Amino acid sequence: MKAGLMALAAVALATPALADTTSDTTNADPFTASSATLRLDGLDLATVDGQNRLAIRMDAAARSVCGEGLDTVHLQAAANARECRTRVHAQIRDQIETRLAAARSEEAAPVQLALNR
Repeated sequence: MKAGLMALAAVALATPALADTTSDTTNADPFTASSATLRLDGLDLATVDGQNRLAIRMDAAARSVCGEGLDTVHLQAAANARECRTRVHAQIRDQIETRLAAARSEEAAPVQLALNR
């Protein structure tokens, strides 16, 4: 897993975290962002500290997209925000997996240096 996270850092420095995958870019909720960018620069993902900092940044991105502290407003709003954060975390993990797979396939692909025609 550590090697995979290191490869991810080499592949991409920013990962957008989206709460909704629809094409509508307007955000109906003025208290949340429609998207967030997860910055990986400055993280050493080969260390436990770097992985913990990544988890903190993932949580911050999910909170900015989905909102936080909504349990003081309404219990259903808080439940919706928790579900949204779960979806955002899953989307981030999916994007990481996709980029890691792409990086692995590029590494494994044979490189053709010349053609003999």
